[in-house]
Amino acid sequence: MAGNPQPPSGPGSVPERYHVHHAEAYILNGGLTQPVERSFENYGHVALKHTRREGHLTQSVGETNIEGLISFKHGHTRVAGAFVNEKTDVFGNDHAGWVTLATAALEGYNVEDIVTVDRVVAQISTQHAMVNGHVPRVNFLGTRIENLRIGGYPVEVELDLTLCGAKPEGDRSYLQDLGFLDRVRDQQDKIAKTAGLPESLKQKYVAEIAYIEDLKARAKSGAQIGENGYPKLRCSLVKKITLPVEIPGVRTFGNAIFIRDFGTVYLGELEVGVKSGDSGHVDHPRWKAAGKPSDSNYFKLNLLDMHLGCPGTGKTSGAGVTGNGQTAP
Repeated sequence: MAGNPQPPSGPGSVPERYHVHHAEAYILNGGLTQPVERSFENYGHVALKHTRREGHLTQSVGETNIEGLISFKHGHTRVAGAFVNEKTDVFGNDHAGWVTLATAALEGYNVEDIVTVDRVVAQISTQHAMVNGHVPRVNFLGTRIENLRIGGYPVEVELDLTLCGAKPEGDRSYLQDLGFLDRVRDQQDKIAKTAGLPESLKQKYVAEIAYIEDLKARAKSGAQIGENGYPKLRCSLVKKITLPVEIPGVRTFGNAIFIRDFGTVYLGELEVGVKSGDSGHVDHPRWKAAGKPSDSNYFKLNLLDMHLGCPGTGKTSGAGVTGNGQTAP
């Protein structure tokens, strides 16, 4: 099946809609500065970038050890983009349109024999409908963290895969959707009020809350996305972190786990932003009649971000995916 409807032809023809896929996934990236200086590659990186064609790319990486400090047993990534001409589910809901999928899985992950996890999977699916489909419906189904441990102690992580909610009405951006903005504000507010939260982190969350209130005010005023630059918002798919038993030197704040003499682990970091239509423009004479694609939301999920402090120093990001697409006209 063709990835997009055929281009218009002949005088007075009506431009057909087309879609530009964008999806990326990687297993692990980052770098160390101590005890050795080492940047490590974007393991397992695959991408569909600025293409109208259907695609399905995968990559698999076997057992890997980085300077004896970071290792994993296996990882794989997958990105796919497709045009669905006709599809109705058992409830009669129409799913015709463009679908993009990005998946990253990491197994047997071990950082300095302190943080270990059996398996993590980050997955994003976006669906742009044929009608009112400039903003996608997003789904994180499949995302999970299995058997996370710190120093051998279990850490229970509850994810909220419905944080973004239903597709906003009227083809509005998620950053114009008051329901989504309120959910993120509640998340940030709860963290800001956590007892013992370091002052530097508290001020960070207070600033984020003020930014969300500004986005809400702009949405209520009817301001268009892009009038004052393209916004982006950081939040987390983590609903709750529980330590079944007390772990020496470990504290949690929202989606962050502070580990004394090791560093900080951030789980389920999600960035929701808006990508300009100019970035997805397909410069081809046959498609100029349809114009450039619309602005559209993008979703970037990093499941395991670590800021290492001692004795290993550096940053790592494990199981990362990005998904979005743009439709014209």
